[in-house]
Amino acid sequence: MTIPGDLQRRIDQWHELSRWDQRELGRDLRRLGLSYGEIRQMIDVKKSTLATWCRDISLTDEQVRAIIDRTGSRAGIPVDTQRKRRLQIENLKASARRRVPGLITDPLWVAGTVLYWAEGNKTGPVLGLSNSDPRAIRLFMEWSRRFHRRNAEFTLRLNLHADNDEAMARRWWARQTELDESCFYKTFIKPDGTGHRKNHLAHGVCLVRMRRSADAFHVTTAWIDALTIRFEWGTSASTIAPGR
Repeated sequence: MTIPGDLQRRIDQWHELSRWDQRELGRDLRRLGLSYGEIRQMIDVKKSTLATWCRDISLTDEQVRAIIDRTGSRAGIPVDTQRKRRLQIENLKASARRRVPGLITDPLWVAGTVLYWAEGNKTGPVLGLSNSDPRAIRLFMEWSRRFHRRNAEFTLRLNLHADNDEAMARRWWARQTELDESCFYKTFIKPDGTGHRKNHLAHGVCLVRMRRSADAFHVTTAWIDALTIRFEWGTSASTIAPGR
């Protein structure tokens, strides 16, 4: 491959360049479509350093083919290890959206999906919900078992204030959820003096998570998206109209 004159001059001045200029030269050579091995033949840089400099630079398909033709190797060509998982998620979401017309007439599905939309974990990839109302927690658990996995297992974590009785709160939530106390993770206790609220909830707030729920999380986000498409909210309740 022919190296442009400006780049070649910078290569020749490598040891005189500042650290920032060396980084930019390495990045410019990568953008040109060179493998890490080819770049290291031109400039004195460790492969790990070069990979860090260029981690946000993607080679085009043409550049990849050219590297293989020149070197006979795929060395230095990043492998997209997440591509298979992204395709799995896309397929999960597409399948979930196709199920919505058959699910939307089920009151439990609607209630659980809207509850999750309002109160559920949005960052993923774990299906989880926090609430102080045990009825909301039980609804989430029943919805998860009905529409995600019949034998779903759950973990609990309490958020309490320093003056709450942790042991009593754990027993209470264990009864409310019909789960064993072994399902509890370490309780988060908010220390005194970090807030002015005086009417502390006697049993705190409970975070319930479904175990092994990454797929369920992506399915749920697809269901929520489908609901927002099916119904369009205007400035008042009277503007609700069926979507496409």
